[in-house]
Amino acid sequence: MRLLIILTYLLLLAAAGVAQPLGVTYLRCDNRTNPVGVQTTKPVFSWQLASASRGTLQKAYRLLVADSPEALSQNRGNVWDSGKIVSQASIQVSYQGKPLGSAKAYYWKVKVWDNHGAESPWSAVAAWQMGLLTNADWKGANWIGYDKLPDSLVNVLPTDGKKDVVQGGNVLPLLRKRFTVSKPVKQATLFIAGLGQFDAHLNGQKIGDHFLDPGWTKYDKQAQYVTFDLTHKLKSGENALGVMLGNGFYYVPPVKDRFRKLKVMFGYPKLISRLLISYADGSQDNIVSDETWKTAPSPITFSSIYGGENYNAMLEQADWDRPVFQDVTWRKALVVDGPPVLNAQFQEPLKVFDTFAPVSKKRLDSGDWVYDLGQNASGIIRLTVQGKRGDTIRVYPAELLKADGAVTQKASGSPFYFEYILKGNVPETWQPRFTYYGFRYLQLKGGVPMGEQNPKSQPEVSELVGLHTRNAAAGAGTFVCSNDLLNRTNTLIDWGIKSNMASVFTDCPHREKLGWLEELHLMGASVRYQYDIASLLKKEVQDMKDSQLADGLIPEIAPEYVKFDWGGGIFRDSPEWGSSAIIVPWYLYQWYGEKAELADSYPMMQRYLTYLGTKATNHLLSQGLGDWYDLGPNPPGVSQLTPMGVTGTAMYYYDLTIMEQIARMLNRPADADRYTDLAKQVKTAFNQAFFNKETKQYATNSQTANAMALYMNLVEPPYREAVVDNIIKDIRSRNNSLTAGDIGYRYLLRALEEAGRSDVIFDMNSRADVPGYGYQLAKGATALTESWQALPSVSNNHFMLGHLMEWLYAGLAGIKQEDSSVAFRSSKIYPQPVGDVTSAKATYASPYGLISSEWTKKGADFTLTVQIPPNTTSTIYLPATKASTITESDTPIAKSKEATLTGFEKDRARITVGSGTYRFRVKG
Repeated sequence: MRLLIILTYLLLLAAAGVAQPLGVTYLRCDNRTNPVGVQTTKPVFSWQLASASRGTLQKAYRLLVADSPEALSQNRGNVWDSGKIVSQASIQVSYQGKPLGSAKAYYWKVKVWDNHGAESPWSAVAAWQMGLLTNADWKGANWIGYDKLPDSLVNVLPTDGKKDVVQGGNVLPLLRKRFTVSKPVKQATLFIAGLGQFDAHLNGQKIGDHFLDPGWTKYDKQAQYVTFDLTHKLKSGENALGVMLGNGFYYVPPVKDRFRKLKVMFGYPKLISRLLISYADGSQDNIVSDETWKTAPSPITFSSIYGGENYNAMLEQADWDRPVFQDVTWRKALVVDGPPVLNAQFQEPLKVFDTFAPVSKKRLDSGDWVYDLGQNASGIIRLTVQGKRGDTIRVYPAELLKADGAVTQKASGSPFYFEYILKGNVPETWQPRFTYYGFRYLQLKGGVPMGEQNPKSQPEVSELVGLHTRNAAAGAGTFVCSNDLLNRTNTLIDWGIKSNMASVFTDCPHREKLGWLEELHLMGASVRYQYDIASLLKKEVQDMKDSQLADGLIPEIAPEYVKFDWGGGIFRDSPEWGSSAIIVPWYLYQWYGEKAELADSYPMMQRYLTYLGTKATNHLLSQGLGDWYDLGPNPPGVSQLTPMGVTGTAMYYYDLTIMEQIARMLNRPADADRYTDLAKQVKTAFNQAFFNKETKQYATNSQTANAMALYMNLVEPPYREAVVDNIIKDIRSRNNSLTAGDIGYRYLLRALEEAGRSDVIFDMNSRADVPGYGYQLAKGATALTESWQALPSVSNNHFMLGHLMEWLYAGLAGIKQEDSSVAFRSSKIYPQPVGDVTSAKATYASPYGLISSEWTKKGADFTLTVQIPPNTTSTIYLPATKASTITESDTPIAKSKEATLTGFEKDRARITVGSGTYRFRVKG
């Protein structure tokens, strides 16, 4: 018997040695890992497969949800047991269990079966906690504040250009609440919204590591609250919650001599919160915001999202956020009104990332000092200083310098500064809480760097650094190639992205900080390759819903905080901007599988298309900005080279073709047929108005006009090649330089790549002597600039022109997906070696897992290593002909069992593969 046991054991070991393990990893609920504050009663689940076997596909899954870890450890899904579901779905799996309760915590795990007959073990346990689903779930919490903005001053949508009436600042309050914990705590959760922004403390310590919570929204429609787990933060006995409030976009204070881009006033700062304490004995306490809270002015004497922040350390009240503090002189909080709807903050918060120490500093003749941080980025400062009580330090951040070496804010919003008044005699460290700016340089007034001559005995600054702040969206991709200029271009664009990725995608991190909508669809693919922005894009869609007008118009910015009337409304109604309402939900579906968002957004889409129909003349749309910031003979602005009507109508047609597909997916055939018919009419009108059949040119033959007609499939098939040729002729005639602007450049790149002319893209972007990325770098830019020319008269940290990043991933490295694919379930690896580039590597973390493409070219040899995640397939397009020798892992392709050569097209070998890592080599 003992021998039999040993033999059996050895056989099991041997089997284990050859078995290909199957596992489940990266569990996510509603696009997040172990989220708190889930607002929906139908959350969706996603997971990824791990397998050492090539060609692995999921065949079935079983998902368990329980209300305790103990139940789940016994494999009991007492909230939901899906049973064994025969399905390949591993993303966007909708919850189908018992009704979920507000604020309750749930635990889940999943196991899968694959096409090789393997069954995975159960995954690790993941969790989520529900948010507050109804107003009643706030348990009587009230909005509270220090004082109330008079109704006569509330202005939720000011008109641009209206004369400012300076009235002075407002009180930035502290609020606090003492409470007692008398029993062992099982779980404690804080639900809190502080408008415009809040900084919450518990027992003297900041709660979490967020910056500028909550995300800014259209506050007359809804606001966001944030959820924090405080289970291990509470202490037995006395505790205290303390909250500081800032203005943000909720209230832009009208203070003379501080920059104020717009005059929105929703109300003075206010707070609503509920601290839910669940005890081990099953009882609960709720600490809610009400008139029993105490409030007083904070040491922040001025704060503006546009003008900066002032902090007077002499006004600090030690231990104000601790239970020992005596608040008898503080007044009771005032109960006030707040936004009508509260939703959980589901996009990632802002956080502090990089720290930039000065690379140099210089004394000016004025006695001021200018620090160069070496990088233009969004953020704040951190200051450490020692001096006398009442000494005042001012720091002016800026992107650029004047000829005399002083900073200039002329193009980025002036005056903006940080001011700190010292309490005195000890080293003091401070950083702003409720504002930010875009800057590379810092001009220090009233202080001297430590170690420098100080004849006036000014405060000594031992540290002055920049703290880069941005949305905490996880990285999704990496790119590197053998061409240094392209690598630096990728970094340049990335800093433009990072500096403008807040709780909306902003245009710039200083002058406006507004959510201009054209960026979402034009720059979307570039950003999605680099970052996981599913949650942030869903938040942006909600902003568009909240900002849509009664007549269906989607304004050019969302949230809409200002009505731009300048120029007859061209800055409010432009189809190239408003069309994000249709295109962004569609891209969310294509990239992340967010089908539910299509259904939720469908009414908004329909209303916007109806609006566009009312604005069309003979199916043509000519309102708006056109190809904004194209390169023409005049300073950049409204389209110069492409006539109005071309870009707007092309976008209208594109919207209609998308809506036809969405309507069919949502089982609305009558809608789909109507959009199909209307699209045909728009296409006919577009070609009649703009296409010259003799010259094969659209409108003025601009790069934008021809490229958009190609990308949107407005060009009839017999003319496509000629239109492409006209684009290339124009580029070559301009010494390989671009003219397309904000709207057209993405489509210019797409049209050239789809035509197989990435060589032209390389020629346009591998130089520094004409306006473009290389030109910006040569001018000293460290972040993407607003103009192709890196003009000092406009923003030098802008988001809108970074479209080349999409080509670096999709074109040069070759990572894209098949047209019919969703969420990269069927990827397409199509590398395009061009110019002097001898190698390139990109990775992209798709919803199913990591996709990687790495190629090198040496003479006639081409090698490509790809990684394809489990539960997906891919088609590899190798640069090869029938005469080429192709191997995979040193095996002739014809003999490969897992890589199938299916044919040749356009000097490419087409090979289909399943998941796994493959190493291809082409000779000849």
